[in-house]
Amino acid sequence: MKKFVVLTLMANFVFASVVFSQEKQVKVLISTDYGDMTAVLYNETPQHRDNFMKLVNEGWYENSPFHRVISKFMIQGGQNADGRLDPGYKVPAEFVSGLYHKKGALSAARQSDQVNPEKASSGSQFYIVQGRVTPADQVSMMGSRTGYAYSDEQIEVYSTIGGTPHLDGSYTVFGEVIEGLDVIDKIAAVQTGPGDKPVKDVTMSIKILE
Repeated sequence: MKKFVVLTLMANFVFASVVFSQEKQVKVLISTDYGDMTAVLYNETPQHRDNFMKLVNEGWYENSPFHRVISKFMIQGGQNADGRLDPGYKVPAEFVSGLYHKKGALSAARQSDQVNPEKASSGSQFYIVQGRVTPADQVSMMGSRTGYAYSDEQIEVYSTIGGTPHLDGSYTVFGEVIEGLDVIDKIAAVQTGPGDKPVKDVTMSIKILE
């Protein structure tokens, strides 16, 4: 009887794992003057996923600007169209092994470690990674200096597709662009002025796709 109970529990665990791994991911459409990007929100970062969906449903990102753009690095947005930088709260960090800063990663911005040692995320500020290709040996050396353990997959992706490996383990990655990577390149190439702000406004609107 005990053996049967153990086998039943194991079977239930395997079934639950399969269901979780196949759980449907929320998709969002990020529309800009430079084209549309479709992104998925990771179920492994539920607090960031749910908060992002809440803000989208509230219209927070309607005509919201990409206010900080750095070529070969990232495009950042998240303030409300009326000028509010964030909704006045933070989201606890959700660092998950296997979610990293490859090109197209959707990640949460945050305040510096000096004032935010918990690395909690801004309530609304996010960035989309453009990054650059980093040779495999440089990624490994980066890990040796920081103590962050890059997986073989990460090293392969960073050395072929590109990204921003130095941000791994410090900023929460909660989704990724799966269509429209070229739009990231177009926005990252715009002319910018002081503070890396685009000279001509680049705005977005976001909706949840059914």
